Parts: sequence; structure tokens; C-alpha cells
Amino acid sequence: MIPALMPTYNRADLAFERGEGAWLWTADGRRFLDFGAGIATASVGHGNPHLVQAIAEQAARVMHTSNLYRIPQAERLAARLVETSFADSVFFCNSGAEANEGMIKAVRKYHAENGHPERFVTVCFEGAFHGRTLATLAATGNEKYLAGFGPPVEGFRHVPFGNMNALRDAIDGTVAAVMLEPIQGEGGVRPASLDYLRQVRAACDEFGVLLALDEVQTGMGRSGKLWAHQWAGIEPDVMSSAKGIGGGFPLGAILAKEKVAQYLKPGTHGSTYGGNPLACAAGNAVLDILLAPGFLDGVDRVARHLWRGLQGLAQRHPTVIEGIQGAGLLLGIKLRPEVSNGEAQNAAVAEGLLTVAAGMNVLRLAPPLIITEAEAEEAVALLDRAMRRITPSRAKDAAK
Repeated sequence: MIPALMPTYNRADLAFERGEGAWLWTADGRRFLDFGAGIATASVGHGNPHLVQAIAEQAARVMHTSNLYRIPQAERLAARLVETSFADSVFFCNSGAEANEGMIKAVRKYHAENGHPERFVTVCFEGAFHGRTLATLAATGNEKYLAGFGPPVEGFRHVPFGNMNALRDAIDGTVAAVMLEPIQGEGGVRPASLDYLRQVRAACDEFGVLLALDEVQTGMGRSGKLWAHQWAGIEPDVMSSAKGIGGGFPLGAILAKEKVAQYLKPGTHGSTYGGNPLACAAGNAVLDILLAPGFLDGVDRVARHLWRGLQGLAQRHPTVIEGIQGAGLLLGIKLRPEVSNGEAQNAAVAEGLLTVAAGMNVLRLAPPLIITEAEAEEAVALLDRAMRRITPSRAKDAAK
């Protein structure tokens, strides 16, 4: 018999009743260091006092009114995001998939309003992940995710990640935009080089197409800057954000330059929940923390400390680990083919560390941005023990 909660997830048999900072506790008292952060979402940690207070105070006043009325909390959050990004205007929604769906609509609308409705194709990349709606599934292009849901939505073309020649060849008179994650998260924690990001920006300018960045996972401080593309010194035309933007409260956003945003007029796009007072109170509280003097510098410092620790881990376990990849506090342990990331994830859980599996046999680390160097070192120590759980059996198998 099917359970009451639809079985769409392969859930670990763990249920957490409370959290504090980078730590979670189960009802039976087991403690775990959380280096998954709800898939890069609990950006300011669990039970963050400032975030909790902001949500509680707003919930006691008014949670939801709909976008039939002004929402001062959304107006303030949008103004702050504009001030700290390339964007001139912001649309709020509830999730990364919604943000990406709206971004796809925005780039198509831009070209249609400028007399080129034939420009509706978005060039995407192999290994991408943009969401689970029908359009964002087509943008993702993963056959496993598309299977059984009918013909994929039209208007998406895929090229190899990091291949500039293939990208240029894919751009023709039907292309509206290039849609890119600065670091592919689900696709294996694969970063685009900064030079590649600059070349993509230049190609978009050359061919008159828009650059649409998916910063759902990489944005909101995870790279050590507020937005990952800032490391490359470029600006997109439109960008999606979600996950860490609400610190765990559902919130997503489309950030756009005026030339794109001006065409999303009343009636062209909308959301009932999007940008409601409670969600935007959470978003403002998260920004308070991220924009505090020295916070992002601290993220960068701890990320580099963790990177060095993981490099040492890889050297100690060459029969298990192929390499370390990623950037900032979105890092991946690339495992050797003989070891599955599911096995490594289970071994980490057995040692009290939570991680997230990613594509290409990668174990993903995306801890809260508030972790300390000591907690980074503890995570490496727990991973060291987890790898030792795997190494003996694999070494024995290799010797057969």
C-alpha cells in the first residue's frame, strides 16, 4: 500500500528535531554536522537567532496578503538586491524551478517584444540542472528525469559544458539566451572557469543573445562573494536565485536588467505566494547577515581552509578519492569508479556527517555559510574516518 506521504524521495531513515548553527540532532539524541544544509539552503545555519526572530515577528503581524497589494518587505528586499547586484528590478517567487521558469519566459519575451519572436531557443549545457517543471526539465536535458513525461518542451539546445567552440556553433538566429550555472551543482560540482564565463559573456554580446545565469545554488554568498559570477568580473542580463536566499524559508527571485524586466508587465507573469511578507522578512534577515562587514570575507577564508583540508584528505585516500572540485563552500569529492557516492554518503552518516550526492559520482559538500575553521576541520576528520570505512574493502577487492 502506498504511504500517505507520496514516495517521490529516497529518504534516509533520519528525522531531525532541532538544529543549531551547523549541527542537527535527531529525536533520540544523535548529533550530526550538517554539510548539506538542506541542499545549500540553510545558508545562515539552523536556528539562527536573527532569522528566527524576523520570521516570528512577521508571522505574528501578517504572513500573506497576495500581490494584489503592496508588500513593503518585498519592496525593501528588492531594493537591497538591486543595490548589491547588476540588476535593476526583481521578481519574487517560491523556488529555484519557478525562478528559472520565469527567467526562460523573460528572455523569450524580450526578443518577442523587440520584433524577433523566432528567437525563443535557450542554449543550455550537458550536466545542467535547472528544476523539475516541464520547461526546466527540458532545460536540464537529463533523459532520466525526462522519461515518462511526454515530449520535452521545445526551445532548448544542449552543448558540452566548458566547450566554447560548441557554444558558438549552437548560436543561430533562433537563440534567445545562453543559460548557465557558474558551478554545476547536481551535475557534479563542476565549476566553469572564470575565463570561460568571460568568453560566454563576450559571445552573448557578439551574437545579440542574453546571458541568463542560474545562481540558485551558487548565489547568496556561497562562493565567498554574494554572486559567483562576480569572481569573473562579468554581469548577466538576467539571473535566478533561490535556496540560500531565504535561509531555509521558501523564496526565489528573478533579477534582471531593465531592458529585460520592462517586458514582464501586469498579466505576463505572476505568483500567489511569491514575495509575501513572511518570505521577504526571511530574505531581509538573511541579507542582514550576509552583508555584515567581513562576513563574506570569512566565508572565503573558511572555504579555502576547507579546500586545503580536502586536498589532504584526497592524498591520504587515493584508492577512494579521485580529486576535489568546486569553489567556495560548494565543493565536491570526486570518487573513483569502484566507489559509489551513495556508499560514501552512508559512510559519512555513520560517522555523524551529512553530505549530498551529486552527479558524476561526486559527494557534495555545501555547509551553512556560518561554519568555522574548526568545524571545517571536524568535517575533514569525519570524512577521513568515513573514507577508512571504505578503503579496506576496496583495497581487498582491487587485490583479487
